[in-house]
Amino acid sequence: MGSTTTRKLCRRRVLRLMTALSMMGMAIPVATALTPAERAQIGEINSFLNSFSTLKGDFTQVSPRGRVSTGRVFIAKPGRMRFEYTPPHPLVIVSDGTWVAIRNSAKDKVDYYPLSKTPLKLVLAKNVDLLRDARVQRVERREGYVVVTLTAQDKGVPGSLMLIYDPVAKVLRQWTVIDPQGRRTTITLSQLVKDVRMDKRLFRVKRPGDGPKRRRVRQNFNTRRQ
Repeated sequence: MGSTTTRKLCRRRVLRLMTALSMMGMAIPVATALTPAERAQIGEINSFLNSFSTLKGDFTQVSPRGRVSTGRVFIAKPGRMRFEYTPPHPLVIVSDGTWVAIRNSAKDKVDYYPLSKTPLKLVLAKNVDLLRDARVQRVERREGYVVVTLTAQDKGVPGSLMLIYDPVAKVLRQWTVIDPQGRRTTITLSQLVKDVRMDKRLFRVKRPGDGPKRRRVRQNFNTRRQ
């Protein structure tokens, strides 16, 4: 079976899984004691997330309203991340390890959020340990994938994070961020390549409150890379 056919089959399985999960309701279950098998499955996810220092690939996003977008994703641990959406989508999202900046070119505005207050900090740590740093709410097997729902140990981090891991290919296929209102934003990953060199400017963010002296350091929102 060719690699293209295999990728298509994996994509179909993930889409079927997304549909099944959307029918489960939005409530976050109470954390329960994990079995040895469940702890081992989470250990596999830890191993994948710790197996690279940089990662790039393609993504498909499904918004809470069902809008589908595509683009390129770049990750450089610890904490740095960049989502470049395919035009005409107006967003570029950049994390410099401290702040997450969301640039909307259509509205000519930038919104800032502390990375420490988003669930994604769990997977962008230098040394990921989900059993240590997260509260595991649920571990399931669906469509051949391991589905883990997490919340941060820090109760000040709102919402939850759902990770979908392929135990055969040993790769993270998808994550879903669920906000406190139950709205879901799902990112499906593909064409992942580990440990490639990345320009540090990909992750440059002009932080809120920077004065005029910092303005000459331009944010790198509009340059597509690699």
